[in-house]
Amino acid sequence: MAMQSTTGAPRKTAAKAVFWRDPNIRAIFWQVLVVGIVAVLVWLAVRNVTENMERQRIASGFGFLGTESGFDIGDTLIPYDASNTYARAIWVGILNTLRVAVLGIILATILGTVIGIGRLSRNFLVAKICTVYVEMIRNIPLLLQLFVWYKLLQIYAPRANEATSHLGIYVSQRGVQLPVPLAHPIHEFMGFAFLLAIAATYLVGRWARARQARTGEQFHTVWTGIGLIIGLPLIVWLVGGAPIAMSWPEFKGFNFVGGANIAPELTALLIGLTIYTAAFIAEIVRAGILAVNKGQSEAAAALGLRSGTTMRLVILPQALRVIIPPMTS
Repeated sequence: MAMQSTTGAPRKTAAKAVFWRDPNIRAIFWQVLVVGIVAVLVWLAVRNVTENMERQRIASGFGFLGTESGFDIGDTLIPYDASNTYARAIWVGILNTLRVAVLGIILATILGTVIGIGRLSRNFLVAKICTVYVEMIRNIPLLLQLFVWYKLLQIYAPRANEATSHLGIYVSQRGVQLPVPLAHPIHEFMGFAFLLAIAATYLVGRWARARQARTGEQFHTVWTGIGLIIGLPLIVWLVGGAPIAMSWPEFKGFNFVGGANIAPELTALLIGLTIYTAAFIAEIVRAGILAVNKGQSEAAAALGLRSGTTMRLVILPQALRVIIPPMTS
């Protein structure tokens, strides 16, 4: 019994010593201490700011969203004027941002893919032009490019009263005036037909690939898809009476009336973002293509595939696994 008591005491003392010297316990203690100090500092700062704002009678919170904004926005997708609230002004800004983002992503992706493929072209002139484009555009700040494009539009575009019509399109310092079809119920059905044509093109492509894998015979899905995407809406338009009423822009008084207007600010912003972002997309596409084993293109050439077909059906599908992750930004 004595041996048990004498051996038990040292173990208890050792356990206490290990508890206080345990690095995990110390790490937790210091983390809790730091978090506590930060919380106290944040509380002091918030209290100080709140007291100063109350002393100077400065309102806080989101109550201002319901008050009158008092300023105009030049280009809007929805009706807006200075008498509207700040909340509506913010909503207009969000819609304008989404419009530029969607258009910019589509245009920059197309241009960047073409430039990226062009950098790998066997044509010396095409490859060098694409290289100069990428190296030059990537090293010029985006804000500077936006200012340059806007200034170019202001310098070289004619005044509104001096603009001349080309196919019903006016280009002036006030933007681009475009003729647009007048609203008609058949246009909604044409939109549904367009979506249906895209789905039909996708199904035809799947059927063509399965047929080629089974029989070895190719089917021209590109021309079929173009025919569907153009043909179905065209048929719906003809069945609906083929309405051709248009709203044509016309300069009257001191401004244009009719048609649709693309503001010069939007034009400069879209051009600048597209050209700048396309340079980065081109490098992403080029890296993805170079990541594909060279044997894939050699095998495609041995099968007699043309370079364009090889790029579209062999190289790019395999390069997407490298292209898509960095393209998400």
